[in-house]
Amino acid sequence: MTGVETDHPYLALMNGADRDLRWPNQRPRDAATMIIIDRSGKKPTVLMGKRHEGHKFMPGKFVFPGGRIEPHDRLMPVAGALSEFVETRLLQHVQRPTLSRARGLALAAIRETFEETGLMIGSRDYGAPEQTPAGPWQHFLEQAIFPVLEEIHFVGRAITPPRRPKRFDTRFFAVDRTEISHEVGGIIGPEAELVELVWVPIEEAPALDLPIVTEVMLKELQDRISAGFTHQLPVPFYRCVNGRFVRSLL
Repeated sequence: MTGVETDHPYLALMNGADRDLRWPNQRPRDAATMIIIDRSGKKPTVLMGKRHEGHKFMPGKFVFPGGRIEPHDRLMPVAGALSEFVETRLLQHVQRPTLSRARGLALAAIRETFEETGLMIGSRDYGAPEQTPAGPWQHFLEQAIFPVLEEIHFVGRAITPPRRPKRFDTRFFAVDRTEISHEVGGIIGPEAELVELVWVPIEEAPALDLPIVTEVMLKELQDRISAGFTHQLPVPFYRCVNGRFVRSLL
């Protein structure tokens, strides 16, 4: 990990947010989110979903699909491994780093994307998995889709500040739209977790009602695309030190 930055331009956004910090402190939970990018047109677009207004956590905000890692995510068979650059950076600055944890985080982003949008990231080229964990992963077996990890990019990491009602250590992954193999309908709707999906040019996304961290990660994504969007690029990591966000590179 490179040195800690305290004056990066994006830190003004992170530190400028008005946050209520009156809750007892708690350990952040591992979480993962997926940014799906369509680069087929003149301007790259990203898929964003609007959260239900009835949610206590970020109601009405536009977000990327994602959520907490679950124990069964580590057990899902895959085709193709994570890039060694992605693996290495996922294992940095964590307690008890393991390859299964890194792999599980990427798989959590794939599972959450399916659960919230109906989009299945993977390939039918390998046939159906012989078996899958119970729950949402069963749909991958039914559709004969293996999750494929090779083309998943690790583009950012952020830890919720202390004394918030919920804390997450979130890894932001990205994948090209071409990695979607199947879509299950009926997931999005007025009573669903996400009530709407939109494809929006990256530079226009800040006009939506976004969480601050989402806006910052979109800026980091733009920089990454401009730099070539390769696995070798360093990964920005945002966390609080002495009550202020700092930025470092994994």
